[in-house]
Amino acid sequence: MRIASLDTALYRIELPVPLSDSTHGTMTHFELVTVRLRDAEGAEGVGYTYTTGAGGAAVHALIDEALRHVLIGAEADRIEALWQRMWWKLHYGGRGGSVSLAVSAADIALHDLRTRRLNQPLWRALGGYDPSVPCYAGGVDLEFTLNALLRQTDDNLAKGFRAIKMKVGRARLSEDRERVRAMRAHLGDDFPLMADANMRWTVDQSIAAARAFRDFNLTWLEEPTIPDDVVGHARIVREGGVPIATGENLHTLHEFTQMISAGGVTFPEPDVTNCGGITVFMKVAHLAEAFNLPLTSHGAHDLTVHLLAAVPNRSYLEVHGFGLDRYIAQPMEIHEGTAIAPDDRPGHGITFDWAGLEKSRER
Repeated sequence: MRIASLDTALYRIELPVPLSDSTHGTMTHFELVTVRLRDAEGAEGVGYTYTTGAGGAAVHALIDEALRHVLIGAEADRIEALWQRMWWKLHYGGRGGSVSLAVSAADIALHDLRTRRLNQPLWRALGGYDPSVPCYAGGVDLEFTLNALLRQTDDNLAKGFRAIKMKVGRARLSEDRERVRAMRAHLGDDFPLMADANMRWTVDQSIAAARAFRDFNLTWLEEPTIPDDVVGHARIVREGGVPIATGENLHTLHEFTQMISAGGVTFPEPDVTNCGGITVFMKVAHLAEAFNLPLTSHGAHDLTVHLLAAVPNRSYLEVHGFGLDRYIAQPMEIHEGTAIAPDDRPGHGITFDWAGLEKSRER
């Protein structure tokens, strides 16, 4: 069946509560870019990507002005071939960045369209390992007071989370250490606790921070330094003494290959909306499995739960507080620390409130 139409839109989504980390500062909104593909029989597939508040117009334009010409009239189920055509269409203008976000959104829509036509949930079509996926609450809370951080933690526990991530990367390492200490005391010795630095430090600073946190039994320290420094990441893993998660800012399969093969990551962490879509996410998952590494994820939890449900080496699904749930008909369910990939809806099962989103449309 051939693709008959493509619609794309850009929305500004206001955050219910401003969020903060060490590199993006305070965030008041994010940008959502959606893709809707329909075939000649009217079947529809939906994909999306997002930014932390800037650059969405470029992603939208790449889809609307370039990828449209690749996809319209093409055979919808030849996803690998279409991925290659999209990638090489835009390759010269940037291997990663906005290009990867644009290709990701279109690729997600293609997989959704295919599995809706098959009348299969996405997680089953991709491998069908286990629909129950351990998850954690991903706090974006660097500038929260300690009391606010602990209140947020209690709210997340009440929602059913049994693993939690906090932000680090404040002006003084001693402040980070005290906040991690307070969280560990609040949660108990064995509760899964992660800390995320959002690329704040140099390699030597990262090693010092990792060593400062060793007494607190972190599940992982996330993105301690810039993703471009593969050799530096390997040093942090060797010398820091805590597991390292990274990958949300790696935008190609080749970047993941370099990081994993160099020993620079303990928990590879792709984001399906910026790594190249479902096609690349699943290749990263299998690459991690070949290196005997547990896989985690970043962002887009309603979609990513399907991808982690498909593979045996998944660890934790990140559940983000971006406030998209209010635009989704059936948000992801969480039961006692486990996210459930839906088995009663074909495709990824995400149904957007398009009328509600229209009020936030930018173009």
